[in-house]
Amino acid sequence: MENVGSTSGSGINKYFLKKNLKRDIPSSIVVFLVALPLCLGIALASGAPLFAGLIAGIVGGVVVGAISGSQLSVSGPAAGLTAIVLGAIASLGSYQVFLLAVVLAGAIQMVLGLIKAGTIGNYFPSSVIEGMLAGIGVLLILKQLPHAIGVDKDYFGDEGFFQKDGDNTFSAIVHAVNGLSLAAIIISLLSIAILVFWPKIKKLNTVPAPFLVVILGVGLAMAFQGTSYQLRADQMVNIPLFNGWDEFKNLFSTPDFSAIGNKQVWIVGLTIAVVASLETLLGIEAVDKIDPIKRVTPTNRELVAQGFGNMASGMLGGLPMTSVIVRSSANVNAGGRTKMATIIHGTLLLLSLLFIPKLINMIPLACLAAVLLVTGYKLTRISLFKHMYHKGWDQFVPFVVTVLAVVLTDLLKGVAIGMAFSIFYLLRTNMRNPFFYKVQEEGNKKNIRIKLAEEVSFLNKASIQVLLTNIPKETNVIIDGSNARYIDPDVLETIFNYKHNAYTKGIIVTLEHIKSHYTVPKLNTNIVEKINH
Repeated sequence: MENVGSTSGSGINKYFLKKNLKRDIPSSIVVFLVALPLCLGIALASGAPLFAGLIAGIVGGVVVGAISGSQLSVSGPAAGLTAIVLGAIASLGSYQVFLLAVVLAGAIQMVLGLIKAGTIGNYFPSSVIEGMLAGIGVLLILKQLPHAIGVDKDYFGDEGFFQKDGDNTFSAIVHAVNGLSLAAIIISLLSIAILVFWPKIKKLNTVPAPFLVVILGVGLAMAFQGTSYQLRADQMVNIPLFNGWDEFKNLFSTPDFSAIGNKQVWIVGLTIAVVASLETLLGIEAVDKIDPIKRVTPTNRELVAQGFGNMASGMLGGLPMTSVIVRSSANVNAGGRTKMATIIHGTLLLLSLLFIPKLINMIPLACLAAVLLVTGYKLTRISLFKHMYHKGWDQFVPFVVTVLAVVLTDLLKGVAIGMAFSIFYLLRTNMRNPFFYKVQEEGNKKNIRIKLAEEVSFLNKASIQVLLTNIPKETNVIIDGSNARYIDPDVLETIFNYKHNAYTKGIIVTLEHIKSHYTVPKLNTNIVEKINH
């Protein structure tokens, strides 16, 4: 396993180790290039000022990145919140009142982290997380194709199947094919070729391929100027421009705290907190899954970091944020190793806004779409589907269902549908494994010994009831609970009722090592405490 930490006694901060910065700096450039149009697109779709998306991206990178315990997660405005934000701004009547709801959402998230609600993230099945990642990969490919060929009315970064422009994911591709832009296609194809083949040339791969792609894109866009193939303004990155410090200060907004007594503000704040927390926990789980070093993010600390970030974003006039899978995946695929990649990307967003907005606005969306197309391919590789298939149907079915549901609905709905299928298989497995039994024959009499498992929950009640009901008449039944540490009260009631009524069928029931009451076993924290100390 690669060491990303500091050496003992060196006194050097682990995030500034030279070997990590060699990976983190190029990766931060990639994430910056991907995040820039996403921040702007999500702000546009949310009905908020474009600058609000950039604020959220900057705060998500610098503030959340510094506080978070994740080394690879990248936070910023999320497509999953656009519908909520758009409706909230309209219903609350002003953007300043909405910002108050964002601040409250952040405070609620911090409380959720402090009461350890982040442990919910431990209950997302692996098959669903893998399906979510693959679904995002498919979605990236489908959603970026129109941008790559130069025709898309939808905003950059949309993840929903049904789009605001009336199209859906598939019809948008059809319409794009009917109005191709030759310049965009050339830029996209050359960009993909560089992204695929450049890293394989060891002598040249010190220069990040995405950085080369941007230089190529800007150069080709300039070459096409003045021709019939010239790229339009909506095919380019579009950072807000300002003249002087006064105009820059006017881009910021502050919350209207006079609306603190408005019930609707609290409802919006709670809604944002819950949705943003769920997306963050899903994002964190997904990033840990694809982390090559397999580090585990402390989820409660992540909720606190996200809460602090949302409070800061709201105070400055920014959108609410979450841990974002697309940006985080781009970070992993670009070779990021520590949180410095996230922090530097946020810094680059700020510096580009302050010093080189005109230069940034010369970048074609087609070359950035190429970066996301390659990222999408890596997330949804064929080998992943083969791997999940070999794990068995109980893993493969929830995986495939999650992929399809994410593509055909949106992230949270897709995961919820995948969870439902995963729970079905979990229930079926639990129903089949609460016990084992042995049948012995002595003359005309059958002896059946039923040995209960270590944990017998309510989920096992149905299968135990079916087994007991089907035991033939004139049988000796021994129900052995010697292995059981816990038996659910409903299951106990079923067993005792069966013993009471079995004599009517000539069945003699003997209970061994079964108590009348069980308490839930407590977690032994002694080992954890020893480790912590």
